[in-house]
Amino acid sequence: MRNRMRYAAVAVLLLAATPVLAAEKPLFGWIENASIEPWGVQVKAKLDTGALTSSMHAEDIERFEQDGDDWVRFTVEVEDEATGDVVSREFEQPVFRNVRVRGAGGSERRPVVLMKICIGDTVYEEQFSLEDRDDMLYPLLIGRRTLQHLGPVDVTRTFEHRLRCDDDSKVMAHDAEPDDEDIDD
Repeated sequence: MRNRMRYAAVAVLLLAATPVLAAEKPLFGWIENASIEPWGVQVKAKLDTGALTSSMHAEDIERFEQDGDDWVRFTVEVEDEATGDVVSREFEQPVFRNVRVRGAGGSERRPVVLMKICIGDTVYEEQFSLEDRDDMLYPLLIGRRTLQHLGPVDVTRTFEHRLRCDDDSKVMAHDAEPDDEDIDD
């Protein structure tokens, strides 16, 4: 009898704490506006719990070596959601790592770079694999590595956060991803 009462008490405490735990991180819709920083261009981003690594639209991807390190040069051409204009910018970034992506058409090796994006009022430095996403609706796909830093996703909602990043915004720097084991491939 005492054990049942203890279990019931623990269950009540856990149920009471659940809203508090959920309130710690804001809720996101499955589509959110994001800006690619420091460029500031606003794009639609799909928050995809089925993808581990985030992906960014990139064209003319060219690998090169700089000071003995692997780098990549690429062009991002997207529609700026704030103005409706198609804008383009070339980036040069060190290759953070390479990822092998498997699909119905076989597998390919893609460079992964660290890029900064703004969602809501926070700038996140995260890993992005580079691929030509011209045939996709969303130039940014946000995977689980990034989602673990954002918060829960409600698949019935969209555009839950207005972009409010500025020079004083909080920056969540990339970390060593110690939680990768918890979010699986």
